Amino acid sequence: MQRFDVIVIGSGLAGMSVSLRLAERGKRVALVTKQQLIDGASNWAQGGIAAPMADDDSTDDHVKDTIIAGAGLNDEAATRFVVEHAKAAIEWLVARGVPFTRDESSPLGFHLTREGGHSHRRILHVEDATGHAVQLTLTEQVQRQPNITLFEHHIAIDLITGKRLGRDEQRCYGAYVLDKTTDKVMTIGAPNTVLAAGGTGKVYLYTTNPDIATGDGVAMGWRAGCRVANMEFIQFHPTCLFHPHAKSFLITEAVRGEGGLLKLADGTRFMPAHDERAELAPRDVVARAIDFEMKKRGLDCVYLDISHKPEAFLREHFPNIMKRCMELGIDMTKDGIPVVPAAHYSCGGVMADLNARTDVDNLYAVGEVAHTGLHGANRLASNSLLECLVFGQAAAEDILNSAAQNVPDLPDWDESRVTDADEEIVISHNWAELRRFMWDYVGIVRTTKRLQRAQHRIKLLSDEINEYYSNFRVSNDLIELRNLVLSADLIVQCALARHESRGLHYSLDYPF
Repeated sequence: MQRFDVIVIGSGLAGMSVSLRLAERGKRVALVTKQQLIDGASNWAQGGIAAPMADDDSTDDHVKDTIIAGAGLNDEAATRFVVEHAKAAIEWLVARGVPFTRDESSPLGFHLTREGGHSHRRILHVEDATGHAVQLTLTEQVQRQPNITLFEHHIAIDLITGKRLGRDEQRCYGAYVLDKTTDKVMTIGAPNTVLAAGGTGKVYLYTTNPDIATGDGVAMGWRAGCRVANMEFIQFHPTCLFHPHAKSFLITEAVRGEGGLLKLADGTRFMPAHDERAELAPRDVVARAIDFEMKKRGLDCVYLDISHKPEAFLREHFPNIMKRCMELGIDMTKDGIPVVPAAHYSCGGVMADLNARTDVDNLYAVGEVAHTGLHGANRLASNSLLECLVFGQAAAEDILNSAAQNVPDLPDWDESRVTDADEEIVISHNWAELRRFMWDYVGIVRTTKRLQRAQHRIKLLSDEINEYYSNFRVSNDLIELRNLVLSADLIVQCALARHESRGLHYSLDYPF
């Protein structure tokens, strides 16, 4: 058994910001990440970080935009809490050396872009690769921080709770973690544990998320006794690059914010017919419109056209997108970019309060894994990295202000009654089946019958996987599949419970 002051599971912006804030105040942190330190979804974020910093903007306007996008299901106190702490979050990143794109003509000195659903320019960004720049900056600092012990290529299997130890208490004592390089299970104990393991995007066939987004944090939190909320609200990003060799490549919201137009193959615009805000409508509206046009006309994709802008403008604002498109033979200075919607962000998750505390004592949830109330029925663009920072600070402060608690000796992982797996094909087959029927039955547009079909198949898969889990040694793929199936079940349960269409949940049986 290894002992630390805090275990942080996940190394995206939420996990890294918590780890740095704690380590710099003397806490010994175990930072557990499934692949390398920089491989989380935060690294893929292109757009930026929203903050009401311009003279013509305000906290009230940002809160209002967030609640409008969230279809009124946001927790207003949580929304205001995040927006009020936005400027401090940006200043924290600037102080750490994040090279936000400058604009010397702006009173702030930084360039602010605009994205769908925002009433003002308020998105700070680093060209069109904000997440990568932020993660790269923080990664270097995490690696140099002596109080952080990195566990790269390690995947958390389950949390160790009082119930698991036979104690009559709802408390977390640490986690069992698989070392993927040795296939050995470690026991890590700590007075406090932070879930920062990201979202559930890989439950769908088409997603903008990296391969590691398998719902691990939500599944572990649920099994530990946490409430889970709003899982039906899966945001489908409207514009994922459609190309056989462009796996999960996102075309940022800012392309539409800077004047990009959605068109059919013949050059006809269609967004004005769906919403008066046209291309600047929130993501759920745009994704449904694209889905409608594709299904109505039997299309493989639609096109995002910003070729009317000067080439120099495109090179300055979207250098990485331009480069990737050119590699695939797409010249965005002359042609529209082929795009389709894809699963992008989980607005629900493990319920957490304004201190990032969950229902289980000493267990926190931050980032995409958490349901804080900020996003409501649909996340406003560029609020996600902001949420990571604000609740990362909240979790760190709460841990630092809490009295230290002892952790008992924890039992080792028990492998005495399992054997090596006989047929790994079971895992890969079930994975493929799950992602296909989730896309078909629990996608952008739903019906009760489709959801019930998905639920029936999830039950069969769940029984099969649990039997497999009980009899064979754990592997990375088995852990991920087990978590994906549970996440899918929670999404479907939440979707069946909501008898209305709101935000990202659109049901043909309850259209209003």
